[in-house]
Amino acid sequence: MLLKNLLNLVLFAGLLLIPTVLGFGLTESGNSFIVDTEGGLIFTVDKTNGDITSMKFNGIEAQDSGSKKSHIASGIGATCSWVRTGNSNNYIKITCTAGTLTHYIVARYKDPAIHMATYISAEPSVGELRFIARLSKSTLPNGYAVSSISGGTAIEGSDVFKVGSQTRSKFYSSRQFIDDQVHGVTGSGIGVYMVIPGTGYESSSGGPFMRDINNQGGDQQELYFYMNSGHTQTESYRMGLHGPYALWFTTGAAPSASIDTAFWAGLSVTGFIPQASRGRVTGKASGIPSNFASLQVVGFSNSAAQYWVRTDSSGSFTSPYMKPGTYTMTLYKVELAVASQSVTVSAGGVTTSNIASKEATPSVIWQIGDFDGTPRGFLNADIIETAHPSDSRMHSWGPVTYTIGQQDIGYFPMAAFKGVGPVTVRFALASGQGGARTLQIATTLAFAGGRPQVVVNGWTGPAPAAPSQPDSRGVTRGTWRGNNNLYTVNIPDGVLYTGSTVNVITINVISGSSGDLYLSPNFVFDALRLY
Repeated sequence: MLLKNLLNLVLFAGLLLIPTVLGFGLTESGNSFIVDTEGGLIFTVDKTNGDITSMKFNGIEAQDSGSKKSHIASGIGATCSWVRTGNSNNYIKITCTAGTLTHYIVARYKDPAIHMATYISAEPSVGELRFIARLSKSTLPNGYAVSSISGGTAIEGSDVFKVGSQTRSKFYSSRQFIDDQVHGVTGSGIGVYMVIPGTGYESSSGGPFMRDINNQGGDQQELYFYMNSGHTQTESYRMGLHGPYALWFTTGAAPSASIDTAFWAGLSVTGFIPQASRGRVTGKASGIPSNFASLQVVGFSNSAAQYWVRTDSSGSFTSPYMKPGTYTMTLYKVELAVASQSVTVSAGGVTTSNIASKEATPSVIWQIGDFDGTPRGFLNADIIETAHPSDSRMHSWGPVTYTIGQQDIGYFPMAAFKGVGPVTVRFALASGQGGARTLQIATTLAFAGGRPQVVVNGWTGPAPAAPSQPDSRGVTRGTWRGNNNLYTVNIPDGVLYTGSTVNVITINVISGSSGDLYLSPNFVFDALRLY
């Protein structure tokens, strides 16, 4: 009887151990770390290079079977180790190091996710700082239609393609950071999503309106989180911890962006700053016209971090939890910076800092578009983010002649290209509107030194200096976001006509460079006004 009871006790103890052995945990097999999250996801990491080589969700393999696996950049050749840690040992942390880069891969008990964060102390030599999940196209066929390049022919570089009658590019999958917390791809019974929660972009660069690649559907279904890239990059890269972020698996529906990241504080991760060691800024924005009240953004930036928040309809805001430090605080009217000031954030503190627009609002004779840092409303602006300028769905770029008072702004082109020709504006002035006047042309981005020089009724305005802009293709990759420039032309007395004689302003693109049509020097319009 004693022996029988002892055997039953041993059997019972063994049964208690089975969930631990067969459930949440990590098994080493050769060069592989095999992790079971006990949330339906089992994934494998190659400990010799940091590649994720398998991701099975509910038994469905999401990783592509080809030679290219999922990893930082195009692979970092890292050395990896692991530890089971955290509250009640409910976390498995894999640490992969490669020079000045450390990549963390974390499994959390019951989460169907691969949690990640990437720390850099110097700009890595591996190229673009991005995580790319190289997924099976047959398992996950449903990506972004605008970035599905299968069967296409390259028409610009190796990243813009013509597929049938439409243009496609991985760049057309991008969304502005302020609106891009969750993006993913799906298949039968499975969805894989990149989740960038809360302050996940704090160590990225470019501000709230920066956009970068999310997806490309070719032989593989590629899903990205770009941390820095050089794609129309408007500021220097930031060092430190990028993320946390997560590759989240579902049966199809998108997960919430509000995932818990507080657990990272207990994982001994370099560069992670917990909420208790952060501060916030609260205040009210004012001075922006009421028709833009729902489109106000307050941003914060310094060399270490960046943050942003939309105001409510009254202009009130509270920032995310920020790293302690002194920041440039910027008020945006849509995407146009209209005020900036300094603000200091302390650990555990809340700083009150109100901000008011300093935008000049002259009384105008005429205006084309809104001074809001975007070309929205102009010709082709509605599809430029998801199509190449050469796309058959685009209206003709010109040369365009636009007559004030006879056409709405949808006839005015969002961009001017040296290879296409000038943009012409015609208008009449009433008695008393002549004399010396000021013409302003606001732009959001330029390529190859493109900038406007005007001819007004035969009088040639000055040639502006080349603008400071990202050394990168822009409008052909689906973005208008660069460095805003305002060109002011002082038209002398005697140049403009009043009465029935029509005035003609010709806007030419000038540059010391040249190029073919849409890769010729160009710039994107924000708005124009005469006062």
